[in-house]
Amino acid sequence: MADADQANAIQARVEAALAAKTPVEIIGNGSKRFYGNPVDAPALAVDGHRGVVNYEPTELVITARAGTPIAEINAVLAEQNQMLAFEPPLFGGSGTIGGALATGLSGPRRPFWGSARDMVLGIRLLNGQGELMRFGGEVMKNVAGYDTARLNVAALGTLGIILEVSLKVLPAPPHHATLMLNAGANECHRYTEQWLREGRPVSAVCHDGENLWLRLSGTQSAVTDALAQIDGEPLEAHQAEAFWQSVRDHTHAFFATDEPIWRLSLPPAIDPVQFPGPQFIDWAGQQLWLRGEHAIEALRAQAQRVGGSASCFRNAPAGVSAFHPLDAVQLRLHQRLKKAFDPQAIFNPGRLYPELEEA
Repeated sequence: MADADQANAIQARVEAALAAKTPVEIIGNGSKRFYGNPVDAPALAVDGHRGVVNYEPTELVITARAGTPIAEINAVLAEQNQMLAFEPPLFGGSGTIGGALATGLSGPRRPFWGSARDMVLGIRLLNGQGELMRFGGEVMKNVAGYDTARLNVAALGTLGIILEVSLKVLPAPPHHATLMLNAGANECHRYTEQWLREGRPVSAVCHDGENLWLRLSGTQSAVTDALAQIDGEPLEAHQAEAFWQSVRDHTHAFFATDEPIWRLSLPPAIDPVQFPGPQFIDWAGQQLWLRGEHAIEALRAQAQRVGGSASCFRNAPAGVSAFHPLDAVQLRLHQRLKKAFDPQAIFNPGRLYPELEEA
């Protein structure tokens, strides 16, 4: 598909939806359509709005339209030995940069290099009144009050349609190595803290239910020194790449199921053993995946007691809201933001929290 600026056509679609008082479901290539609550509305596809608008390797900034495939952006950056530090999922190569930001999903590198939200410098947004708006720019700066550009990350398109985004990029580390260690799931945090104290170039730590996996990324000397000091089984480069891609894109065998998959965000030192069922641990213990049927209210209460939250990532049981419930104050803030950006509630109704449209 050729690069194209379709902002005016998308704006016209939104204006027509407003005139007809008809909600729309915003989609790119649909690779993350499973995520969140289902939306009962006609689709408004933005995948044709694509292309790299500006790339300044010396400034470590890239600006691209929302429908641009992440794989294309990765290829452009790789030519300059640079990368998207938050390692967004590709989902078979069809994932778009707009979808990556709308969902806020980040890969295994996230706790060590930064999240999707951390890398956003500015966005161009089409709000729920059909107005084109621009927030932020192409430089990192402190913001007082709402950082509106980053506010739209993980909002699932409920505040507006992200048309264009400027992202901070980083130099790609020249060397990588992966070790498999015979260690328990509850040792992810302890080992990670030890490696970071020792200055090891850690870029990913996960546990697949049987073994702990460590990825090192940095200079040749730093990686070589870490390999000499850490007792683990090294993987061949092609094996390591395939493994971390399976973690990033959720194609690992753990995710190959029709059962519900629960995503728990937890403080890093929490012992995962207290949560029953098959587990996959990512982000050195800060992201816990559970598989199978659970008493959802009990699971969410347990996660909340330890300072975390529990969402159903895939295959949610009937009648179960995908995301951890908001308290009264959080809900009120969400509703006010929704009212300010999308007063007629035409964008992705119910996708994030059905209660947002009830204000």
